[in-house]
Amino acid sequence: MGINILATGCYIPEQKLKNDDLKKFIDTNDEWIRTRTGITERPMAGWEPCWYMGAKAAQQAVERAGISSKDIGLIISCTLTSDFLTPSMASVIQREIDAPNAAAFDLNAACSGFVYALDTARRFLETDDSLKYVVVVANEALSRFLDFKDRTTCILFGDGAAAAVIEKSDKLYSSHLASDGTGAKYLCARNLNPAPEVAVENGFNDGFPEKPIHQLVQDGKEVYKFATKALPRAFELAAGKIGITSEDIDWFIPHQANIRIIETAAKKFGVSMDKFIITLDHFGNTSSASIPLAFNEGVEKGLIKRGQKLAIIGFGAGLTYGGIILEY
Repeated sequence: MGINILATGCYIPEQKLKNDDLKKFIDTNDEWIRTRTGITERPMAGWEPCWYMGAKAAQQAVERAGISSKDIGLIISCTLTSDFLTPSMASVIQREIDAPNAAAFDLNAACSGFVYALDTARRFLETDDSLKYVVVVANEALSRFLDFKDRTTCILFGDGAAAAVIEKSDKLYSSHLASDGTGAKYLCARNLNPAPEVAVENGFNDGFPEKPIHQLVQDGKEVYKFATKALPRAFELAAGKIGITSEDIDWFIPHQANIRIIETAAKKFGVSMDKFIITLDHFGNTSSASIPLAFNEGVEKGLIKRGQKLAIIGFGAGLTYGGIILEY
């Protein structure tokens, strides 16, 4: 069973942080960032909660799909920057878009989140005949987890949200999800520490870098090595299940992390960069939102058309990776 993506939607904060703006915080400049990452600016959530951006994106997708929110049976929010430990972002989004008949939960696979959530939604649709529509929402506010004195992270990330309304279909579909937890320490942010009243000194070391709570830590070299292998691997594993090659794909929609990573993956595919949807120059790395934001922009610009074959490929903290081949 495949899926039909009825419509997409997005929400982008009005506030933008340009490369030269970063000179206020760190020793850098536009040329240094642009040549190494491909990024020129990134949206920054100011007053917007993460759930608000997700709800706005979901509402737009539902309106474009032309469906009643009462017919939505499931909402999955893939985010690593939830506003709360509880409730889930999906539950708040359910309230905001008035979808009283929907189950709701969050999924965290970091930057691979949209791939994981889309495939999870397909599995729900396949096993539940009563389920009509699923809304997948990717909403991220990475700026609230950044150390703006750390040049290895603060130049990369942006904020925003995108959503997709999907239904079951007999269209072409294949997927593969994977993870390599041995690299979990290479990209992480701590959430909670033991309360001082109950903390016990015992020399325990969890293997992760020491960093203040809610600050992102990245080993750029290790993540780069993983990513340049994971992107082509994700495609090969998904495509191999249905006998698809890179020549059959109309558009590749990769996680938008770094232009050099995408260029390296394109060479391994033997595919021109002209077949890649690229938005990181003006969005930066928006984690799980990066793929659906690129997807949405491709549709809005008329690049992505019905009947085309798409390769959605991502990687992220965990270290996770995954690929989906589908017909739009």
